[in-house]
Amino acid sequence: MNTQKVMRLIVGCLVIVAMVKIFFHPSSSKDTSVKTHQIIQGGNFWAKQHIPQLNLVHNEEDPVKKEHAGNTEVQPEEKETIQSNQEELEPEIPDDTPMDPLKIVHLDLKGAAPKVKYLEEIFPLLSTLGANGILLEYEDMFPYEGELSILKSSFAYSPEDIEKIKSLAKQHKLELIPLVQVFGHLEFVLKHEKFFKLREVETYPNSLNPQAQGSMDLVQDMLTQVMKKHPEAKWFHIGADEVRGLGESEDSKRWLEANSGDMGKLFFNHVTTVGRFMTKLKRGIKLILWDDMFRKLSSDTIKESGLQDLASPMIWKYIPNMDVKEIGNYISKYEQAGFKGVWFASAFKGASGIDQKWTPISHHLKNHLQWQKVIQSMPQYKSVRFQGIALTGWQRYEHHTVLCELLPVAIPSLAVCLQTLKYGSFDTEAEKEVQRLLGCQVELSNNECKGASFPGSDVYEMVKKLNDNLESSVKKIMQSYHVKGSFSPYHRKRSFANPRNLAFFKDGLKKLMDEWDSFLLTFRKNMEAIFYPDTLEEWLEENVNEHIERLHEMVVDVKRIIKLNGQPKVDPSKMR
Repeated sequence: MNTQKVMRLIVGCLVIVAMVKIFFHPSSSKDTSVKTHQIIQGGNFWAKQHIPQLNLVHNEEDPVKKEHAGNTEVQPEEKETIQSNQEELEPEIPDDTPMDPLKIVHLDLKGAAPKVKYLEEIFPLLSTLGANGILLEYEDMFPYEGELSILKSSFAYSPEDIEKIKSLAKQHKLELIPLVQVFGHLEFVLKHEKFFKLREVETYPNSLNPQAQGSMDLVQDMLTQVMKKHPEAKWFHIGADEVRGLGESEDSKRWLEANSGDMGKLFFNHVTTVGRFMTKLKRGIKLILWDDMFRKLSSDTIKESGLQDLASPMIWKYIPNMDVKEIGNYISKYEQAGFKGVWFASAFKGASGIDQKWTPISHHLKNHLQWQKVIQSMPQYKSVRFQGIALTGWQRYEHHTVLCELLPVAIPSLAVCLQTLKYGSFDTEAEKEVQRLLGCQVELSNNECKGASFPGSDVYEMVKKLNDNLESSVKKIMQSYHVKGSFSPYHRKRSFANPRNLAFFKDGLKKLMDEWDSFLLTFRKNMEAIFYPDTLEEWLEENVNEHIERLHEMVVDVKRIIKLNGQPKVDPSKMR
C-alpha cells in the first residue's frame, strides 16, 4: 500500500510539472511557419507564391520626398503612426486568402462614381454573385494631396471614404486592387496646364512623355500617395494601355534616334522603371498591367525588358465574337517571355458604344462565353498560371468622353456574366441563380431583367423608361396632325396660328410635360441617393434635357400664341 501511494504521488507531481511547463512556454515560431506553409501550398492559385511582406520602405530615402522636399514631408507624429501601422500589417497572410483565380469587378471612377453608401449596398451583392475582388480605378476620385491636389475631382472620395471602402471590401471578402494609370490615359492629369510640359504630344492630353524631366517624379508621387492609403494591398494595377502618340515628342524622337528606333524599348523602359519603383515602395507587391502595348512585340523583346519579373499582363478583349485562338497566341507568347501568371479582362458594361445608355446583356454574355473557352484551355500552358479575370465596367472611353451606362443599369449584365463564369455557360441553373439574387427574370431577347429588386433597381427601371419612351413620346406629339400643320417652327417664330387648331393638342401637350416633370422629380431623388451632383447634371444634360426643354418651350409658345387670337403674323426682324 505504501509503495502504491508513493507511485501515485510521483505521477501526480510529474503531471503538475508538465502542465506548468506547457502553460508558461511561449508558442513555437516553427508551428506558425508550418501553418503559413500549409496556407500557401493549399491550392493551385497561391502555390509557389512569395509571401508578400506588407511593408512600405522607410529605411531608404523616399525618392519622391527627395525631389519634392517640403511638399510631401511627413510630420513626425505621422511617421510614428505609419511605422506603427506598418508593424501591425507584417504578420502572416490571413486564413481567408483566396485559393482560386480571382473574379474581379472593375469600378471605373472616371465618371459616375458611386457614393460610398451605395457601395455599402452593392458589395454584399457582388460577393453573393461570385465576385471575390474589386479593381478600383481611381482616376480623379482619389484624394490627392500637396502638389497633386489639383488632380482630384470636387467630389473625390475623402480619406475616410477610402477607409470605409476598404473595410467593406474586407467584410465581404473582396480583394481590393487599386488601379493608377502611369503612362497612357493620363488625361485627368495632363489636362491641367501645370502638367502640359509632360505631354508626349503637346496638343493632346492622352499620354505622358517618358523622357520629360518631372514625368517619373509625377508618377512616383501618385503611386506613393495611393499606396500609403492601401498598405495592405497584395496586387496593384499600373494601367499602361493605349499610350497614344508614343514616340512623337522631340524628347522621344531623340531617344529613338539613339536607340535604333526601338519603340518597344521606349515603352518598356518606362513601365519597368515604374515596376521597380513599386517593388521598392512595397516589398512583395504583385503588379498588373494591360497587355495591348506589347501584343505585337516578340517574346524575346519582352524578356529583354525584365518586365516578366515585375508584373503580370492582363489580356483584354470585350467583343462578342472574340477570337479565342488569337488570345491563345498571346498567352503562348507571354509564357515564352517568362511571365509566371496571366490575367484576363472581359466587360460587363461600357464597351458596346461610346454613349451607350442601356446595357446589351447578350453582347456581354457572348464575350464571357468566349473567355470561358480560354479559361478552360489554360491547363495546356505548363509554366504560366491563370491568376484571375477582371470584369470591366467602363464608365467612359476616356476622361473627355461622355458617360456610358450607369452602374445600376448594368447590374443584371454583371450578374449574368458572373454566373456564366461560375457555371461555364448561362444555363438554366445560372439563370435561376440570377433570378433568385436579383429578383428579376432575365429576357436576353430584350436585354432586360423584369421585376428587378436589387440595390439601385429603381434607377434601373427609370432609366429603362426614359430610354424607351422620353424621346419617342416627344417625337410622337411633334408628328401629330395639328402640330405639324399649325404649330411648325415657322408659325412659332412668327407667333402665327389659329387658336382653334392649337386647342386640339394643347391639353395633351401639357399633360405629357407634367407627367415627365413629375417622373423626373422622383428620378432625381433616386439618382442623388447613389451618385454625386455632377453625375446627375451630366446624365440629364446628355439624355433628358433636350427633350424636356422642347416640351416646355412648346407649352409656353402654345399659351402665348393662343392669347393672340389668330392675329396677323409677326415679322421676326421687327420683334426686337
